[in-house]
Amino acid sequence: MRSRGHWPTLEAAAVRLAWTGENGLVWHAIAAGGLLLHRRGRPHYRRAMWIVLATLLANTAVKQTVRRARPVLEEEFPALVPVISGRSYPSAHSSTSFAGARALGLALPRPPLYALAAAMALTRPYLGVHYPSDILAGAVLGDAFARLATP
Repeated sequence: MRSRGHWPTLEAAAVRLAWTGENGLVWHAIAAGGLLLHRRGRPHYRRAMWIVLATLLANTAVKQTVRRARPVLEEEFPALVPVISGRSYPSAHSSTSFAGARALGLALPRPPLYALAAAMALTRPYLGVHYPSDILAGAVLGDAFARLATP
């Protein structure tokens, strides 16, 4: 994905989207908005915030255990964003996104949440910082974690 379909506008959009996914930021922002605007859904939004945070911690533990190095592409295809860690598996953007989508899906329409989660996950190999298997593992981890933590 790093070597195909790259246009300046699409790259810029992918970089911006990926930035919103750092540490599950976009999912916390959606949940915070729900806390402010949707009184009856507040328990779901609070739970979603905890689920995203717990998923991030679980992802970090798995990442440090597996210790898979990030992709190293040819010189003409460097990664397009900086990364916090040299570890790749599983993708934290993907795990927090699918955990957030499942958890927030109890209070909000699911299709746009999952579309955002999928787009977030796909930015990672597109930007050259993850293998496709990293995002798949992250999605499975995040979804499973949220399933376990939701009623």
